[in-house]
Amino acid sequence: MIYNLTDTFFIAQTQNTNLVAGITLCTPLFSMMIALGDIFGLGGSSVISRLLGQRKFALAGRINSFCFYSACLLAVVVTLALFVFKNQALSLLGANTSTYRYAVIYYEIMAASSVLIITSLVPINTLRTEGLAKQSMIGSASGTVLKIFLDPLFIFGFHLGAAGAALATMVGYIVTDVILIGYTVRRARYLQIHFHQKKIPAAAIRDVLMIGLPASVTNLMTMLGTALMNNFLIVYGAGKVAGFGIAIKVETIVIMVLVGFCFGSQALIGYNYGAKNKERLKKIIQFDLLVNVGFAFLIALGLMVVAPELCGLFMKNHGVVQAASYMLRWFLITTPFIGAAMVFTTIFQSVNQPLEAFVMSVSRQGVVFAVVIFVMAALMGYQGVIVAQPIADIITALIGLGLYRYEFGPNGKVVAHW
Repeated sequence: MIYNLTDTFFIAQTQNTNLVAGITLCTPLFSMMIALGDIFGLGGSSVISRLLGQRKFALAGRINSFCFYSACLLAVVVTLALFVFKNQALSLLGANTSTYRYAVIYYEIMAASSVLIITSLVPINTLRTEGLAKQSMIGSASGTVLKIFLDPLFIFGFHLGAAGAALATMVGYIVTDVILIGYTVRRARYLQIHFHQKKIPAAAIRDVLMIGLPASVTNLMTMLGTALMNNFLIVYGAGKVAGFGIAIKVETIVIMVLVGFCFGSQALIGYNYGAKNKERLKKIIQFDLLVNVGFAFLIALGLMVVAPELCGLFMKNHGVVQAASYMLRWFLITTPFIGAAMVFTTIFQSVNQPLEAFVMSVSRQGVVFAVVIFVMAALMGYQGVIVAQPIADIITALIGLGLYRYEFGPNGKVVAHW
């Protein structure tokens, strides 16, 4: 979250609306990389946590090696594809004549950084399965803190603009990867990244992909949702896109904290599911829902009150600030529903329910959002574009509640399985 937030904040200090819009248009690129890393990061951590609960330590270690090197290979393919199809990708992202020259610079450096970003998602997630959450946090935070210092240096000190923001991200991820790999090698008891241990049974590969692909789809849908918003808003001017870029970054403060709670519970849910500890599993899920929904309500309420002041920290352009604060308040209204939907999604990922996880993954910023934004934009124009996401949030949370009751209710499939 901070990687994207600091980019927007420091770039916005240039007061160049087209530059801010150009960076905003490339935001889906970062989401795509996180999504692809999640295939092996979240997929691997889900399987590994269940295997540790079953005390199958050797297989858990080999799965980590498989996930790490698979992520590396996927990242190389993605890098090549991003450069080969650069012009087509920038067109799909909504770049136009006024924003293209800023977007293309940021795009190219981020594309070159994709190996670093995608690969990092494996140790970030799998270290937590052994209880090394602190070490995972240190690795992530170290690169983030470095980027915060490098952003103003590169953007203003070296006058690199969009290129400076992207280069700061690249350097930050180099540091993060080195630290996380070091912790995996030196501190983990069962996790390993030995190349000769990368081969695992076909059934284990299937388990990783059955959870990892739906988990990946969640972030791919984020990419799609952001790209859709950008394309719908660009017709109202670069100022609206820049405002959306600011609003979505502030909202992400809430979203990423909710994601943190969900990821924190994921290893616990998977472990207790694998150990068939039904009572503890239910308590964890209930606590997870209470924390996520309650926290989302409180922090969203506070941010709505100070929305204009927060957005004003980014830019002095009155029109952009007004658009950003208006969007932000609408986005924050339904954050408790987002919190609940995230809990349901990670539950299904953790207990090996790939179909339900997939349904949740494609809903909020995917299928449901796409349908809602087209309908609402046709009915209400600009206002319809703004309210599309809150409506999609409510619908997705209701879908998750229905699936949860089907799986974990008194006559649910999970209860019957036990």
